[in-house]
Formats: sequence, structure tokens, C-alpha cells
Amino acid sequence: MRALRTAASGMAAQQLNVEVISNNIANMNTVGFKRQRAEFQDLLYQNVERMGAQSSSQGTVVPTGIQIGAGVKAGSVYRITEQGTPSQTGNRYDMAIDGRGYFQVNLPSGETAFTRAGNFAVNGEGQLVTDDGYAVNPAITIPQDAVDVSISKSGQVQVITQGSTEPSVVGQLELATFFNEAGLEAVGDNLLMETAASGPATVGTPGAAGFGQILQGYTEASNVDAVSEISALIVAQRAYEMNSKVISTADDMLSVAAQVKS
Repeated sequence: MRALRTAASGMAAQQLNVEVISNNIANMNTVGFKRQRAEFQDLLYQNVERMGAQSSSQGTVVPTGIQIGAGVKAGSVYRITEQGTPSQTGNRYDMAIDGRGYFQVNLPSGETAFTRAGNFAVNGEGQLVTDDGYAVNPAITIPQDAVDVSISKSGQVQVITQGSTEPSVVGQLELATFFNEAGLEAVGDNLLMETAASGPATVGTPGAAGFGQILQGYTEASNVDAVSEISALIVAQRAYEMNSKVISTADDMLSVAAQVKS
């Protein structure tokens, strides 16, 4: 029976939906995380009677026809890139981006990754790095005798060293933007990679046209809304149950048909 296969595709689709929702909920407290949403598409249709086909010798045509669908499939898992709420941390190396843009990170492979997670620190050489030790690009090195670090909204990094009252500039942060941010590939560790779908990175100074500003002492919270995710989880569960009920009903119908004696 076609209903068995159709309902099975619906159950598989809702299982994927639940997996996406569970990943969102699991990352509610992940810095800079962007929630995802599963999108679905209907499968091919069988044309039992095609609409517009001639139905008589007088030239009358079938107005709607008969099409029977074969179920559903996953179309995409879309990343929603709306701004998360800035959360104050008090750490002078933490940074949040207020607006568009991504921090650039140098990977050990030599590639450049991108992130919204600005929970940075300094390594043993004074370099500004991620919590995995990957250096921020452009490189920022904090002097060992620095007693205060100030990062402006435009990304300029200034320090005051021991014995000095005047700040000195030690680096300038840059941000990268993309034409299609949803096309970036997530590789884990709060990192994203450029793809053909995202388009090439456009690099600029924070605060410039089209780029967000830097907030020192803040991190960007995930944009996951717990209430919305729980509501979506309930809807997915009910849809899964209804597809399961269809399979049970189709099985009962097949059982009755199998018991019919000639």
C-alpha cells in the first residue's frame, strides 16, 4: 500500500525535525550559536488522471485531474542568523558583535574560519586566541607588562603598560561579512567555513557601513528561544504520532484484505 511508504517518509521527516530542534536546545548556552530550522519538500506525484487532458470527443478537458503524492523529503536545514542578546561578562578579552560580521580565526591547516563567539583569551605569547588556542586574524599581541586593555567599538586595541599613562595601539580587529550567511558550513567548535553558497568574505573595519560594532566585555548569547523550540518539538511529536497512526491504520486495512476469502 502506498500509504505505508508515504507515512514512513513523514515519520523520517519528523525524526529529522526533532534532531534539529534537539541540537538547538542543546546549544542554548553556546556562545554565538545560531539556531537552525528544518525545511521540507513534497515528493513526486503519480498522475492517475492528468489535469487538462481531453475527456471527450467534444473537446472537454479534465479541470483538476487526479494526483497522488508519494510523501515528504528534507529540503534543507536552514541557519537563522538573527542577532543574539549581548551578555556582559566583565572579561576584558570577551567581545560581542553588535550587527553583521564574523571574527576571523586562523586554523592550524592554514585556512581561515569564521565565528560569532567572541569569548577570547591570550596565550603564553600574549596572542589573542579562541578557547581552542586558534589565533584571531589579524593577529593581536598584548604586551606582557600591559595593565589595561581597551577595545573600541571600531575594533582598535589599545593597552596601557606599566610606567605609562598614555595608551598605545597594538592592533586593529577586522570583521568579515558574506552575501549569504546561511550558506556558511558549520564545522563545530563555534566555527564556520566559507563555501560557494556563502560567497567570498568581505573584510572591513567594525562600525563601517555594513559591519557591526565591537562590544568589549560582552559575549553574544545564542539566539535559541526555549519556548519556541519546545512548541516546535510538540508539533513535531504530534506529526510523528499521526504518521504512525496512518501506518497502523494501513496495516489494519491490509490485514482485513488478506482475510477476505474468495
